[in-house]
Amino acid sequence: MEFNFKEIFTAFMVLFAVIDIIGNIPIIIDLRNKAGHIQSEKASIISGILMIIFLFLGKSILNLIGVDVNSFAVAGAFILFFIALEMILGITLYKQDESTSVTASVFPLAFPLIAGPGSLTTLLSLRAEFRIENIIVAVIINVIVIYIVLKTSSKLEKIIGKNGINIIRKVFGVILLAIAVKLFTQNIKALFI
Repeated sequence: MEFNFKEIFTAFMVLFAVIDIIGNIPIIIDLRNKAGHIQSEKASIISGILMIIFLFLGKSILNLIGVDVNSFAVAGAFILFFIALEMILGITLYKQDESTSVTASVFPLAFPLIAGPGSLTTLLSLRAEFRIENIIVAVIINVIVIYIVLKTSSKLEKIIGKNGINIIRKVFGVILLAIAVKLFTQNIKALFI
């Protein structure tokens, strides 16, 4: 095992930007109002388990359907690019179904809001670039942050305010856009060699 603080921090920031738990506070509050109660522990643990399982089995699934990690990383770069555009421009390219059931902790919160297509694609894209133990640590740190945000979402919304949440979304959107461009340029070369 070779832990690298720079890799852990970068992987954490990429996942944090993609999951966008701070930007999702209004959605979380809306879910809480509709469902009555959200089990923060359950949602955090399930999303963390989903991400780690996909980190290990995602490559096998890709091999099974005949897609290499570099191609998936390029596809992931496109997804990150569009997520970043949503964050920066305040538009919605991907519409999620709303749920009013008591299972809101698992669906749509743990999946697909937290461990959704963007974060799962990002994990495989990161795997093409970073060591797996560093990505796992980044996932665990993100799960802890997610739990804290879920537990304190109504307080955070009052403290940060709607304008603060919008500013945070746009800043992370720009960071995510830069990461998408880097991911694309590093992996597109491997496809033409």
